[in-house]
Amino acid sequence: MDYATALVRPGIPGRTAAFGIDLGGTKIAAGLVDAAGTVLAAASVPTPATAGARAVLDAVATLVAELSATEAAANLHIIGLGLGAAGVIDPATARVLSATDTIARWAGTDLAAELYTRTNLPVRAVNDVHAHGLGEAWCGAAAGKANVLLLAVGTGVGGSHLLHGVPQTGAHHVGGHMGHFASPLATGVPCSCGRTGHLEAIAAGPGIHRNYLRLGGDPSVPDTRELTARAYAGDRLALAALRTGALAAGIAAGSLANILDPEAIVLSGGMSGAGTLWWDGVREGFATEAIDPLAHLELLPAALGNDAALIGAAGLFLAPTDR
Repeated sequence: MDYATALVRPGIPGRTAAFGIDLGGTKIAAGLVDAAGTVLAAASVPTPATAGARAVLDAVATLVAELSATEAAANLHIIGLGLGAAGVIDPATARVLSATDTIARWAGTDLAAELYTRTNLPVRAVNDVHAHGLGEAWCGAAAGKANVLLLAVGTGVGGSHLLHGVPQTGAHHVGGHMGHFASPLATGVPCSCGRTGHLEAIAAGPGIHRNYLRLGGDPSVPDTRELTARAYAGDRLALAALRTGALAAGIAAGSLANILDPEAIVLSGGMSGAGTLWWDGVREGFATEAIDPLAHLELLPAALGNDAALIGAAGLFLAPTDR
């Protein structure tokens, strides 16, 4: 298929938009986003992860072509295609520097060159959690703030530190791996990275579930969702595991705040939907760790839901920055 021929014509120069792609190991979500951060049209497909990078990028191009043919795309000046993608991404080149085997043959992929060939659009890319953070900083929970910290607590733990709308990816572009620093509540607990004692091992959803089982919890409880329900029903061990994970996340947020001094801290990911028991534990952990000048900082729930990363990806072209 000649994807490029399906793209919308440049349209009216005054009405600017960009494509935003949230590219994960299980799903690719795409949105056509205007300069105000509004998703004008969206579509998604399962990620053909086992088929490799070429099939994944073909799927992205197909989504772009599909959105270009919608009524919402009429009379737009589309200036680029932004991606929030799995893996360690060099934002200067949009190349995948390293990645797990979740997507076959993903490491080394030149996203800019490959997608330009398929779409005739300039391409920018960051890691998907950085895209999530950019979305929340641009027009979500931390809109208008110049110094924003996002901590995403779900199946894993990640995050993003943004200054004036730019994700800080670090010298080797691995900045944001906030699940992989020491947590005092995870001492000796194995982490997904192969080390022990990291935040993710005790605060991510699977880590909370494993801790519940270590405490002697009911082995018939299949996952953290059921564990959380049991905690609210009064299960002592479920409550202990949920609280420990929440405290660890809060301590981490306080530790990071002491280092980065953000204006706002946004919490996202599946655990942020675990209700007052989780949030109370996070706030308690934060209060024990954040130094006094930061005690006033409010911990904000993310506002953009599943659209955050695709909005942030489009924001690589559209969000105001001090670049």
